[in-house]
Amino acid sequence: MEKRKIETLCVQAGYEPKNGEPRVMPIIQSTTFKYDSTEDMADLFDLKTSGYFYTRLQNPTNDMVAAKIAALEGGVAAMLTSSGQAASFYSIFNVCEAGDHFVSSSTIYGGTFNLFAVTMKKLGIECTFVDPDASEEEISKAFRPNTKALFGETIANPVLSVLDIEKFARIAHKHGVPLIVDNTFPTPINCRPFEFGADIVIHATTKYMDGHATNVGGCIVDSGNFDWEAHKDKFPGLTEPDPSYHGLAYSKAFGKGAYITKATAQLMRDLGSIQAPQNAFLLNLGLETLHVRVPRHCENAQKVAEFLEANDSVAWVNYPSLKSSKYYELAQKQFTNGQSSGVVTFGLKGDRQRAIRFMDNLKLACIVTHVADARTCVLHPASHTHRQLSDEQLIAAGVRPDLIRFSVGIENVNDIIADIEQALAK
Repeated sequence: MEKRKIETLCVQAGYEPKNGEPRVMPIIQSTTFKYDSTEDMADLFDLKTSGYFYTRLQNPTNDMVAAKIAALEGGVAAMLTSSGQAASFYSIFNVCEAGDHFVSSSTIYGGTFNLFAVTMKKLGIECTFVDPDASEEEISKAFRPNTKALFGETIANPVLSVLDIEKFARIAHKHGVPLIVDNTFPTPINCRPFEFGADIVIHATTKYMDGHATNVGGCIVDSGNFDWEAHKDKFPGLTEPDPSYHGLAYSKAFGKGAYITKATAQLMRDLGSIQAPQNAFLLNLGLETLHVRVPRHCENAQKVAEFLEANDSVAWVNYPSLKSSKYYELAQKQFTNGQSSGVVTFGLKGDRQRAIRFMDNLKLACIVTHVADARTCVLHPASHTHRQLSDEQLIAAGVRPDLIRFSVGIENVNDIIADIEQALAK
């Protein structure tokens, strides 16, 4: 069969019913699974055969949705997690342990910045943050002999800087480590990082993939392209025998599936951040319309950004698909039709309080912590999501005190602009 297009994958991938089975992907709402013999169950625990024995590790509904996301990204395997934060943590912790180090772009989501800078440091894993727009030589200076990964966001939340994936991939591979990319904002509809050299992709499925603000979730997708055996001394957790599985070595036993198998069999087993089957079912409903919703988000966001750019009350506008953006050429190269996401950031002339008054006067757009769902919403990161960061950290993360993050929904764009206009007038 001809390789299916991404629109068809959104609707059809992950689950193919057999004769007489449900047409819609079923929810397997069971913690446990029955087997006929002790040996059958033992083989599952030894990873000798595939199957299900406890939903804390794996569940059929989850695996079907993970398979769909893997297909959308062009990966070999994927694993759902309970949140995007869990996906960020697992993606790093799967290759790092106490005493290790990794490098990350500094312009990332505030919660992830805190995870990397504070919480993981308590676990003995150190992170060095770099300016993603710096030269390859400058970024390379952050690497050490114990560096195990390079991390970045395709479009950084909330500053909307665009990661040069090919540059970051060259740097990572020069130092023998995988490039891990958070592709939440563009989604695979607008960008497929594996095609530019990324090795592992993560998502906060809570955002555009779910699309309706109904459930929190995350996903990790492996390209299968990173050669763990070629760097076996750097990644003993993947290449050397695991005593908790009778000396099994993941890279030898599972080849291209080593990374996700380890994340599932080891991290999910011990830490248990599984996504509920009911949530995976809801996520799948969102995925079925992802290819329809994302272009509408982007079309609306483009018009909102252009309106803001022409308004005298607005000091600055940042949207990668604007020709005035410093990332415009990179966006044209990396994103489908140059479309980035539905998120626009901007600042108003005046002080921080003016931004707050503007937000309080919006009627259609709601002030919420969320971003990237069907409804238009707004947030002031310095007061909300990045509130825990110092002024120095805010500057390092590219978050200006006046920055307003405006997530453009799929309502009629004229209504969205009218709401902005009346709030600015007040």
